[in-house]
Amino acid sequence: MNLAKYIDHTALKADTTKQQIDQLLEEAKQYDFMSVCVNPTHVKYAAEALKGTDVLVCTVIGFPLGANTPAVKAFETRDAIENGAGEVDMVINIGAVKDGNYDLVREDIKAVVDASGDVTTKVIIETALLTDEEKVRVCEIAKEVGADFVKTSTGFSTAGATAEDIALMRKTVGPDMGVKASGGIRSYEDVKTMIDNGATRIGASAGVQILKGEQATGDY
Repeated sequence: MNLAKYIDHTALKADTTKQQIDQLLEEAKQYDFMSVCVNPTHVKYAAEALKGTDVLVCTVIGFPLGANTPAVKAFETRDAIENGAGEVDMVINIGAVKDGNYDLVREDIKAVVDASGDVTTKVIIETALLTDEEKVRVCEIAKEVGADFVKTSTGFSTAGATAEDIALMRKTVGPDMGVKASGGIRSYEDVKTMIDNGATRIGASAGVQILKGEQATGDY
């Protein structure tokens, strides 16, 4: 398998500089990652820089808190796609989940799915803040409204991906929907654990380090 094509090579910190984005883009071209995942302000620049490659530009919607309205998230999605985003990772309305307001959760996710058209949509459920029952319900809703992936984490909350959450999400959505592990994934061993438990995509800022770890073991 081509491990690089599992990885969204990521730079989402608030203080990310253009120099750091340039480095991310060069690494993405060198190692042929599935995508670079950047904040919306960098999408147009990244799309121009990656023309002629098969590396996609992924961006984040309602990031990192998920507390924007559905209309704002839909607008942000359309704007990102117009600027060259080939994938969008949206943060759910976490407070609505905690309130049990699943009608709003559904409206929120559906707004982004509808706005994205044929562009791949990943739904960040922020597993660290949810109970297992809440994780299952949100995954079910994401699947029902036509999202392409469910995703563990923003990487900016209290914890990141766990093997247990990946296994639960995979069990919930079945074999055909994507499951993305992100948050705290820094080594080849972390990636292998996530894939073994059902992940089909990995979000990580340590993509180069992960591939070097793969090369050292020769497993894949």
